[in-house]
Order: sequence, then C-alpha cells, then structure tokens
Amino acid sequence: MASITLRNIIKRYGHGPKANPVIHGVNAEIHDGEFVVIVGPSGCGKSTLLRMVAGLEEITGGTISIGERVVNNLEPAQRDIAMVFQNYALYPHMSVFDNMAYGLKIASVPRDEIKTRVDKAAKILELGHLLERKPRELSGGQRQRVAMGRAIVRQPQVFLFDEPLSNLDAKLRAQTRIEIQKLHRELGITSLFVTHDQVEAMTLAQRMIVMNAGNMEQFGTPEEVYHTPASIFVASFIGSPPMNLLRHAPNSKPGTILGIRPEHLDITATGWEVRVDTVELLGAERLVYATMGGDHLIVRIDEGSASPQAGDTIHITPRADRLHWFDAQSGKRL
Repeated sequence: MASITLRNIIKRYGHGPKANPVIHGVNAEIHDGEFVVIVGPSGCGKSTLLRMVAGLEEITGGTISIGERVVNNLEPAQRDIAMVFQNYALYPHMSVFDNMAYGLKIASVPRDEIKTRVDKAAKILELGHLLERKPRELSGGQRQRVAMGRAIVRQPQVFLFDEPLSNLDAKLRAQTRIEIQKLHRELGITSLFVTHDQVEAMTLAQRMIVMNAGNMEQFGTPEEVYHTPASIFVASFIGSPPMNLLRHAPNSKPGTILGIRPEHLDITATGWEVRVDTVELLGAERLVYATMGGDHLIVRIDEGSASPQAGDTIHITPRADRLHWFDAQSGKRL
C-alpha cells in the first residue's frame, strides 16, 4: 500500500495561446490505506485527474507521487496500480476465472499462486460459484464484481475506480456500494474513486475531493463537506435536496448569500413569511417548495408533521446555529 501525493497538478490540451486548460493546480495528499472519492459534475476534470494518476493522461505541470516514487514519467504498468472501469472490460470468450487470472498469467505468476489469489478474491466477492461462467451469463453487478476481482488479484498498492457503478440500476448500485465498502475494510488498499453521484460520494468516502471546472473546491470528510461547505458550488452540489441559497433573506448583509439546508428550517407560528408552491411526498418525509420575495427555497419536514398545501402562506424560522454565509462575488465561505 502507499499514499498518493498530488502537487500543483495542471493539465492543458494543446499548446500556446490556443491551449485548453482543464485542471488548474490541484494539491492533495491521500493517506496510505485511505478511500478518497473525487466527485463533481460532468466535465469538471475528475476522470482526467484520475487518469493522470493512472498514467493514461500526460501531466502538463506538477508532480504525482505514489508512495515515495514520483511517477510522472512511469508507464501505467510500472505504477503498481489496478484500475476498475465503467464498462467492465471483460474478455467475452474467457471464463470468470480466466478473466481474473489473465493479468497474472501475462506477468508469468506461477499457476498455483494464480489459483490461490483468484480463489481468495472470488471468496471475498462471493464469486466462487461463478468461476466457470462466461461474462454473458452474468448480471451487470456480477460483471462489475469480476472486474473488481481482476484488480484485487494484482495485489496493487493503489486501486483506481472510474465511475464503476454508473451502468448499474439503482438497487444494484446500492448493493455494490456496500460490497466496495466491505472490500476496502478487508483489504485496506489506498483507493481513488471517481463519481458524479454525490450520494455515492457521501456514502463511500472517508474523504472527498469536490471538483468544479478543473478546480478542487474542497477536500474533506463527508461531514465537513456537508456541514461546512467551502463555497456556494459545494453547498449547492452536495446534499439532496441542495442547500437553500438566499440572496434576499431578512437581515442579510450586502454582498452576502445566506445558505441554510432544508432540514434546518422549521415551520413556526411566526418568522419568515413564505408562499407554498408545491409539496412533494417522499415516504417518510415531505419537501415543501416555497417562495420568499425573489428567493425560492425548500423546507424538509417529517411525515409526522402537519403538511401545508400549495397556495398556503406559512412562516418558517431558520436554526440560528445552522446558518452559512458566502461572499456573493467570490462564492467562497465567509
């Protein structure tokens, strides 16, 4: 196992004045054995950053170290990593066993050692009864487990996951997230996991890098990112539903935006007056969509509370210890 150190990582496509910058000086230290998720919307640079760690993209500037080695000029095969892709990349004519063993055979690992490693990985991933099957005989979730098994048998210093769950349906995604958590607890291998799904990021990460337009907006634990977002972007991207961002809140200062999460607004007898636009029922909770002056906001209430109706005028009060203030111009937390 090994740490991953990113120092002022820059990526540009092309040269000269027409060069297109896509990563703007990312700095991060991923600890030995840590599970870090890189999350952000499409086009933010998260997969490009991962591919630079893997050696699949050249670095324009900065250094990447795995353990004590600077790997900028090393080929992917020399970096002691294993990568799990979105599309599984299994050989259709090979059995599950042979797919998992292929990389070891190419590396001339002894046959007995290959069997030992594959059997151990198959046990961890509950694939033992599927080793003789071909990929076409497997479900999407099973194929993804085979892809993870192929990475495990390599016994690398680092796992790199590039949106590995995006081809699965919602139920399988949830199940596979649990399997990945169990896998990390058992193996403890340093892992970088890319996703655009902020729920996936929050449930998997020990720490998370939130990317926006090639910049690292925040690097912290899920709790830190959720409860103390570093910017308006993080506040609006992390959380479902997102944080309310109010430009015209009572008593707000000029040039500031007030952030308050939907669960930190209470319906009260007095307080801010809002008009209810619609109410969304989500099983154990309701989301009240409302308008206050020029701002739109969401209030989350549990199923045991009285629910207003569309068109009602109600009063809400924010919890004083849950307010977030942001600079309107820079977007940064104050």
